[in-house]
Amino acid sequence: MATKNFDSDLVRSLAELLDQTNLTEIEYDTGSLRIRVARQGVPMAVHHMPAAAAPAVVAAPVAQPASDDAAGHPGAVTSPMVGVSYLSPEPGAAKFIDVGATVSEGQTLMLIEAMKTFNPIRAPRGGKVTRILVTDGQPVEFGEPLVIIE
Repeated sequence: MATKNFDSDLVRSLAELLDQTNLTEIEYDTGSLRIRVARQGVPMAVHHMPAAAAPAVVAAPVAQPASDDAAGHPGAVTSPMVGVSYLSPEPGAAKFIDVGATVSEGQTLMLIEAMKTFNPIRAPRGGKVTRILVTDGQPVEFGEPLVIIE
């Protein structure tokens, strides 16, 4: 990187943003300038995805699409952020949960990747998983129902 494009104030601002938002990593890219600021020593789940992954053939039951009744369900666990859902800790590994599984409060249900950070989505209460409303690699919106726990 050429020093004439280096903006130390921008780096400081990005570092302050990490502190304010409790993010572990942030990247800024304008095409001619790319800056990545990350915390050291913070444990993070790594989800390796091939650059050009072929669509996976799924033999297991697929997640049921979210419906209006799922959003208002008292056992709905909703997404706290916009991102991409991952149902297992890494490709090829067993899923965190399956329909019919009993989960305990605080148990990891899935990961949501947002800004290259994998955030665990934990069960807010114990119970039985009756529906999984998203698929692996599916983009999710803030407030979208992900799982139903009864």
